[in-house]
This record gives sequence, C-alpha cells and structure tokens, in this order.
Amino acid sequence: MATTNDLKNGMTLEIEGKLWTVVEFQHVKPGKGPAFVRTKLKQVPGGKVIDRTFNAGLKVDVAQLEKRDMQFLYRDGDGFVFMDTQSYDQMTISPEVVGDAANYMLENVEALVAVHEGNPLYIDLPASVELTITYTEPGLQGDRSSGGTKPATVETGIQIQVPLFIKQDEKVLVDTRTGAYLGRANS
Repeated sequence: MATTNDLKNGMTLEIEGKLWTVVEFQHVKPGKGPAFVRTKLKQVPGGKVIDRTFNAGLKVDVAQLEKRDMQFLYRDGDGFVFMDTQSYDQMTISPEVVGDAANYMLENVEALVAVHEGNPLYIDLPASVELTITYTEPGLQGDRSSGGTKPATVETGIQIQVPLFIKQDEKVLVDTRTGAYLGRANS
C-alpha cells in the first residue's frame, strides 16, 4: 500500500482488479482547493492508456511484480520461449505480451520480464540492440531528396531508416523504444 505522493514512473498499480503502469505523473497544487496528482496509466497487459486524477495522499495498491532476468531462446509456433538465467526454468510468453519487442529480439538476447502471480506482463529489452542489415539499396552520392536517409531491412524483418553510407551486411545499433538508427555497431 502506498499513497499517490509516492508514485514513480514505471510503478505498477492495482486499480479495480486490473494492473496499470504509471507512464507519467504530475503533482498539482492549485491556488484554491486541495492538491491532486494527474497521471497517465497504461494497462498491462493490453496497452490501453488512460488519464486519471487522484487526490493527493490517497492510498493506492501497488502490485507486487517480480522482475526476472531472462534470455530469449526461440520462437515456438505462436509463443516466445524464454529461459530464466538464474533457475534455468523456461517460460512461453504470448505474442500479445511480447508486443513490439518481437521486432528487436534475436535468439539469446537478454530481457527483463515482469511477472505477476506467475503470469508474464511485459518485457523490457535493453535500450539498444545490434542488428545486421539484410537488405538496403546502395546510397547515391549527392542524393539528398530523402534527407540523407534510406530504408533498410534488418535481420528481424523490420524496416528502419539509415544514413546513405550504410551498406548491406553491416551491423547497426537500433533503439528498441523508437526503432531509430543509433549508429554503426563496434565489431
């Protein structure tokens, strides 16, 4: 049990039997009237985002999440098989829980899996991953009509924008939150 004054980004709350992660919050002290906390909450699993206002000092239930270091092993039909790096237990996680993280996962990648009462809720990947460019057109010198970038397909199958000088089979760093090109990987 905590109060709305204790809220932090990433904290998971249990409200009306559902789990919500705090995306952002703001304490507001108006000139007149009592203080309140304005929040943006994201439902886990599901991803629905809502805005909710709480009175300052209101008690809220904090969900007890277990965050485990896990390694992605392979894709099995519709599921993703992960292994706990401490106990070596394997867990199959549904594509709904994995979400967009599937676009950046290669075998043996480490991830943080949040588990509540034995059910996986979401996956946190590292901020950036190293991926190999599997296809891109050669960049033409002097071609600046596209702002100096071109589309490239990486080994997971997604398409990202890269600078014109990047060639096929190069390793690049990709931001797992935005899908943006970060630079060449140091090999």
